[in-house]
Amino acid sequence: MATQKKIVQAQLDGVTFDGTVPFSNGLIERYTLQNGLSVIVLVDKSAPTVSYFTWYRVGSRHEKPGKTGLAHLFEHLMFNETESLKAGEFDRKLEENGAETNAATWVDWTYYYESLPSDRLGLAVQMESDRMAHLVLRDPQVTSEKEVVANERRFRVDDDVEGAASEILYKAAFDKHPYHWPTIGWMEDINNFSPDDCAAFYKTFYAPNNATVIVVGDVKTKDVIAKIADAYGKLAAARIPAEDYQHDPPQQAERRVVLMKQTPTPKLIIGYHGPALGDAEHVPLSLLVEIMFGGRASRVHRSLAIDLEIATDLRGWVSTFRDPGLIEMYGTAREGKTAEEILSALDEQISKARDELVTDDELARAKARLELSLLRSLETAAGKAEQIGFYATVLGDPAGAFARLEAYRRATASDLRIAARRYFVDNARTIVVVTPELEAEEEKAEESAAQ
Repeated sequence: MATQKKIVQAQLDGVTFDGTVPFSNGLIERYTLQNGLSVIVLVDKSAPTVSYFTWYRVGSRHEKPGKTGLAHLFEHLMFNETESLKAGEFDRKLEENGAETNAATWVDWTYYYESLPSDRLGLAVQMESDRMAHLVLRDPQVTSEKEVVANERRFRVDDDVEGAASEILYKAAFDKHPYHWPTIGWMEDINNFSPDDCAAFYKTFYAPNNATVIVVGDVKTKDVIAKIADAYGKLAAARIPAEDYQHDPPQQAERRVVLMKQTPTPKLIIGYHGPALGDAEHVPLSLLVEIMFGGRASRVHRSLAIDLEIATDLRGWVSTFRDPGLIEMYGTAREGKTAEEILSALDEQISKARDELVTDDELARAKARLELSLLRSLETAAGKAEQIGFYATVLGDPAGAFARLEAYRRATASDLRIAARRYFVDNARTIVVVTPELEAEEEKAEESAAQ
């Protein structure tokens, strides 16, 4: 291994070897090109395939008011036209070579990936380096993708009950931090994007020094680095601007929003301000939320769905953001039941979490479920590459998945109660109540008749 690294360094000018990191049964190898591109390689010979992920350190948090949704728009634009490929050729070439490709954007990051036969690695390298620097952003391309994104917003937010409620939750819970606006962007901003807006965003964030390439699969490290150095080495680094945003001050009073939608029964969403992914309390809170909401044996499901029979579709989640996000709790009322009944029952469970220690059995079961979920995410080359890229981008630790696994194992019942007392603060929560439109209209009619 050491000899191989020396060979890689000796043969490639402008490539720095940054060391190795243990990962599962292998070693992550880290390199940096002279222009700032980070490269991570994990050799995995379990199948003759390779997964090639490109993670950009840009998400909706890097946008400005009036320009929301640009990061997500680029997820679409990047599959369009480059100076050397006409529209549609990117996907066609990859499909002809047995590749699967997709992308994702969120608050802190954007990634693109290809999974393909390992002997086709060079194709992924060439095409990703091409669209990093040579994307075409003229009016026809931008206008076409704006229409696609606007329709996506209508489908996923405007016409979707949970999508609309989730958007309102974050809008109400955050006043200053960029988590205030949705990753898909506000419709007015989407409609007003210009090619100049897109070109400025692309020039700023789509650069080698703002990206990490992760390669996992049946490859030789020397060949991987040689191909990447050849394809990306001449690309210019960009001047990445320092982030300029404000954190919200501590919330002093509960916030409530009522949303009228076409839904058969009421829905309730609660958002407590929570920790960042890298904060010490994130793991114990994740375990506690698993105990409360994870599966049919969970506390909340047994109480609200089975014993009280007032709710269905009960879920909880601790946001995995770089900055402090929300601890989200969802519930849908059964027919004839109300959101207030769900809230009252949830408050009992939240009080219990603050006042009492979880049992040894509950903690062991939650640890086992979360460990199994994490390990399952690492079963494939693509899964490994995604986890490596996520933790490298958000926390700067490509092996962060295993650090988290060890943190699960160390957590105690006392840790969970301390975290609950710190974060389950009722006057620092935001509540969104979704009311059926017909029910809301009937209430208004009754009020008018009474007057």
